[in-house]
Amino acid sequence: MFPRPLTPLAAPNGAEPLGRALRRAPLGRARAGLGTPPLLLPSMLMFAVIVASSGLLLMIERGILAEMKPLPLHPPGREGTAWRGKAPKPGGLSLRAGDADLQVRQDVRNRTLRAVCGQPGMPRDPWDLPVGQRRTLLRHILVSDRYRFLYCYVPKVACSNWKRVMKVLAGVLDSVDVRLKMDHRSDLVFLADLRPEEIRYRLQHYFKFLFVRDPLERLLSAYRNKFGEIREYQQRYGAEIVRRYRAGAGPSPAGDDVTFPEFLRYLVDEDPERMNEHWMPVYHLCQPCAVHYDFVGSYERLEADANQVLEWVRAPPHVRFPARQAWYRPASPESLHYHLCSAPRALLQDVLPKYILDFSLFAYPLPNVTKEACQQ
Repeated sequence: MFPRPLTPLAAPNGAEPLGRALRRAPLGRARAGLGTPPLLLPSMLMFAVIVASSGLLLMIERGILAEMKPLPLHPPGREGTAWRGKAPKPGGLSLRAGDADLQVRQDVRNRTLRAVCGQPGMPRDPWDLPVGQRRTLLRHILVSDRYRFLYCYVPKVACSNWKRVMKVLAGVLDSVDVRLKMDHRSDLVFLADLRPEEIRYRLQHYFKFLFVRDPLERLLSAYRNKFGEIREYQQRYGAEIVRRYRAGAGPSPAGDDVTFPEFLRYLVDEDPERMNEHWMPVYHLCQPCAVHYDFVGSYERLEADANQVLEWVRAPPHVRFPARQAWYRPASPESLHYHLCSAPRALLQDVLPKYILDFSLFAYPLPNVTKEACQQ
């Protein structure tokens, strides 16, 4: 578990606490038609300085991995089963020897999380959240009582494969390779299904993790999948986006030809807390200040991080994370670069504040869309 900061970072004299400002101030325009310019928070500059300085110092010092809570004991009656690897040693989670990249990444994220979440006004517990935010959080945390872990799923970050793994661990599926359409609700337990005292117990005692991805790459993946392949999304969201942002669209567009800039304009006008889960910021989905995650994995090294988690939760050795299907073509950095350079720069400046916490908390660099970079 991430330790509490020794000295919470205070807001500058006269500045509003970061947490309160984030809840109060809209980051984008108001709803379409009002034309209000995006409001950038005064405390965001301080926030950027904190993140940049902590990350830079870490890369220089190669600091020690932040202490984490030892993995809790597993339910009795499992000693006779063959487990993958050894149980974590007392005192924290053990990384594979020589995995310096993973250690540095976790150091950056742990230090940044402690700095930002230590700000006055930031939530310390799910019950510090407004009802709507807490409901979103609890609906996105999956529970494995048998293996005593909690997983906050993030759409477009391999969550279908993690749900498949959880169904195998629960004995519902025989193998992660079973070919069937994923049912994202059945045979799964969510924290929202439990009573408050049951939720508190699991948050305190279970191993907790999530997986993250470059925020804009995740948006591009959602755009390509939902508006290029899923008729339901084309009708529900695509048609409205075309009507709202395309001149002369007519009253009944099909919604199957939404452009990426049109999608970005739609995001600018949306309240992050009420977005569809496929493009809602990870911060709002998983609330990493209110929930003290033991591990934050990366889509960029999905297989290695996923198998590390399976070792930590002591999954049976035959349970592995599914390999990526041969036909699957994820959004590449080159494709993302092309789409970002093709979008109006002012539009990107309006979108980025919506996802600034995802960039900063999880140590992803902001995109380089300068004229020189886009000409390369």
